[in-house]
Amino acid sequence: MDRVQSVSPQQSAPARDGRPAGTGQDGNPGGRRAAAQRQQMRQDLATAAMELFASQGYEETTVDQIAAAAGVARRTFFRYFRSKEEAIFPDHDDTLVRVADLLASAEPEEHPLDVVCRGINEVLRMYASTPAVSVARYQLIRQVPALREREIAVVARYERLFTRYLLGRFDTAGEIPSGWQRGGEDDSMLAEVSAAAVVAAHNHVLRRWLRAGGRGDVEAQLDHSFEVIRRTFWASSAPGARRRGTVVAPGASGTEAEAATASALSASPGGEVLITVARTDAPLDVVVNAVRAALEGAKQA
Repeated sequence: MDRVQSVSPQQSAPARDGRPAGTGQDGNPGGRRAAAQRQQMRQDLATAAMELFASQGYEETTVDQIAAAAGVARRTFFRYFRSKEEAIFPDHDDTLVRVADLLASAEPEEHPLDVVCRGINEVLRMYASTPAVSVARYQLIRQVPALREREIAVVARYERLFTRYLLGRFDTAGEIPSGWQRGGEDDSMLAEVSAAAVVAAHNHVLRRWLRAGGRGDVEAQLDHSFEVIRRTFWASSAPGARRRGTVVAPGASGTEAEAATASALSASPGGEVLITVARTDAPLDVVVNAVRAALEGAKQA
């Protein structure tokens, strides 16, 4: 893998707020132009890299070839990326900053899980904005183990960001949204599990869309997945909502919801652990129904 031996912080290291260095964060016209030019060059290099990877293979492509195809020198490439591997994921740094800004600016009255769902939607839109590139990248990543590892690391960054946000909402003094009760010593676990659920739903929908060639309304598919998760595992943000963690069947009446809440709260702490297995391409509602059936079967055993 091509890597530069020594790169100065001014060339490639991100700024402390997560934005790439030199992107003109002061908001003046010159800074905005510089940021736009930098973003365009990153895209040009990434496009050249993807075309070469597709035509001659990832391992066979060198940084020199990528730079030449983009019409720049080798040292210019290393101002924007530390390796050819990094050129496969040119948009995630900026998207991570946008998501962090979205979380930071969310209204305190908004349900924390709804905020996280809005955040992961920003990631989905990044992929959906260039379907052909996203599909080509997905096909390439499936063939190269090093790129799969890199993708896992990228996903983990979003998951950590969401977990920190949820933990921060737990720690905030004063009133918190109805339906989002503090869980005491379980806070860190609940924040991690919730963040993982949102990211897993996004990844499930995204992979299904990419395998279909980038066709279909992927944002609507993700919204549907969030609704399945909300009504199954999460408390509603509406007043009088059931407690977090209660499982209520879709379409359940208010009386049924109250009964489910009482059942969940009276569960024995010595209850057994149930593990289920599902295919990654199974629809979320099918997975949820399988879990529910398994739980019912365990109770009757």
